[in-house]
Amino acid sequence: MNTLGDPQGHTLGIEDSWRRERPDLDLGDFLLAIYIMRLGRILEDSYDKMCRKRFGISGGDMRVIFALRRAGKPYVRRPMALFRALLVTSGAMTKQVDRLVEFGLVERLAGPRKTGGVQLTAKGLKLADAAAEMMSTQSPLRPGVRHLTSSQRAHGELFVRAVLQALEATELETEEKKDSASPAKTPTRRARA
Repeated sequence: MNTLGDPQGHTLGIEDSWRRERPDLDLGDFLLAIYIMRLGRILEDSYDKMCRKRFGISGGDMRVIFALRRAGKPYVRRPMALFRALLVTSGAMTKQVDRLVEFGLVERLAGPRKTGGVQLTAKGLKLADAAAEMMSTQSPLRPGVRHLTSSQRAHGELFVRAVLQALEATELETEEKKDSASPAKTPTRRARA
């Protein structure tokens, strides 16, 4: 019997109830999507709590810091590149950057809208490196994968990467079709993962 206190029971309960209610359907992709979305919510919540507790910023703000850090020296990206890379609206990105400027973690670089940029400060770079080091040993995913073999983990990484790449390619094709149908409009929002 499924109980809320038993995560394995809850996961199996989702599958059992759908297979009981709709035995006529091939539910493989549907259930996999439910599992991945649930996994994403659990990881997002854990990641956000960890970032707030250890670094005083939200998980979303940390993703901005990481996006700038992985850009390499001089750790700058244009705002449009940031919001597209992080799957958020331009308005949400503006609010995040404003917050990070207040914290002294990033600065805005002067320039026209399309050529201006957001750059990590020395304080932001230090935080990014400390957070990356911590996440490499204390990832919110670690409790869920520590019992897996190296082979299972490698197969899992390949699977997730392949699915993400295919979905991202499909999303890009859809955006390009929309852009070519109405060249005057530039998409400012993408679906949040």
